[in-house]
Amino acid sequence: MKRLMTLVLLLAAVCSASAQEEIKKTGINFGPLPAIGYSSDLGWHYGALTDIYQYGDGSVYPDYKWKINVEASWYSKGNSVYHAFFDSKYLIPGIRVSADLTYLGNKTTNFYGFNGAASLFVPELNKITEEGQGMYLMRRDDFRFEFTTQGQFGDSKWGWVAAMAFNSYKLGHAVNKSLNPSADYSLYDLYLAHGIIPKEEANGGKHLEFKAGVVFDTRDHENNPTRGTNIEAFIYGSPDFLNGKRDYHNDYLKMAIHVKQFFPLGNRIVIGAHAAFQSLIAGNAPFYTLQTIQPINRKNIITDGLGSTNTVRGTVANRLQGNAYAWANLEFRWTFAKFQWLNQNWALATNPFFDMGMVVSPYRLEQMKTLLQDNTPIATVNGKTYTAADFYTQQAEKLHMSAGIGLHVIMNQNFNINFEFGKCLDKNDGTGLGINIGLNYIF
Repeated sequence: MKRLMTLVLLLAAVCSASAQEEIKKTGINFGPLPAIGYSSDLGWHYGALTDIYQYGDGSVYPDYKWKINVEASWYSKGNSVYHAFFDSKYLIPGIRVSADLTYLGNKTTNFYGFNGAASLFVPELNKITEEGQGMYLMRRDDFRFEFTTQGQFGDSKWGWVAAMAFNSYKLGHAVNKSLNPSADYSLYDLYLAHGIIPKEEANGGKHLEFKAGVVFDTRDHENNPTRGTNIEAFIYGSPDFLNGKRDYHNDYLKMAIHVKQFFPLGNRIVIGAHAAFQSLIAGNAPFYTLQTIQPINRKNIITDGLGSTNTVRGTVANRLQGNAYAWANLEFRWTFAKFQWLNQNWALATNPFFDMGMVVSPYRLEQMKTLLQDNTPIATVNGKTYTAADFYTQQAEKLHMSAGIGLHVIMNQNFNINFEFGKCLDKNDGTGLGINIGLNYIF
């Protein structure tokens, strides 16, 4: 961390003197890059990506006429990403359209149970042990297609959104060469055995989802705002007709509200705040959709939570799962250097942050209580044996908090490479320093 701050200050001293008026970008800006990164949850990230921006005659810069993002990459813990995204406010006059086609092959996704503090987190079990047991691991592959349209209500700052998405989930045991399938017993298996995870949802499913809502936006720039307000309020849901004829149904309706505010302090400092709420309104949402944090415009390929890189940074991924969440993020963004290089506009920024979140409506809490009657040994680590009953703590949910700092390298106000380091304030949410190297601000 000290080395990072030294590098930040050195870059500030070198680059601040070279700041010039921004180049107005025109035409196509094509930037193939290696997809090199790191996540404390997923491991080292490698592959290739490209962002293609069409700025036209430059009259809309730093906005773009259209954008295409393509990525094919892998993580060292066995996960893969294949992603294509298109976005344009100008393809159809008055209508913004975006489309997302993504396959996330998560062979070793994290699963820490339901309802936050009610689920036991043992750091020593958060890995593949010598006995071949991955207690907090499962498989969750997701193929998705999303199509989103947006428009304005007259000349106001209010607009509407309508979207459709298809998701196909495949679930099961974690797949890793270090796992011994005959000895593998995970929290996923324990929940299945006690009916906490319904057997009808154990292998995944297919869902066609519809979304509708309103948007209010006064930000001066969407990807790198310095002032303004953004409010998103929408409902989304799925009728369960793609999983065959059965008595068990996963029809559901949810709502989400996001409020983002940006306050400038001078020319290069911005205070950014984000408050959000997401909740089940009606129906029976399958457990494998609980961790999906719904956006209107995807700033990141993976938007799961609560926990890790997109919500409560520094906690382990998807630590908090329930029927409803509330969370907030506060950032102090300082753009300490601006310069031109390779005929591109560059900026360097740092963002000390504070995050918090909690489950506000539990999921299958009564079923979790059945664990209390089961004293079967489940796992042994460092000489301590944990029984099934230990994995329901009987604790009431509480506020989960974290803090940290990031470094952002921003090209043309749109392409943003981030290096973020977060630390949760409670060891039951994760130990050590959470590290993520990826793209964009989280809000």
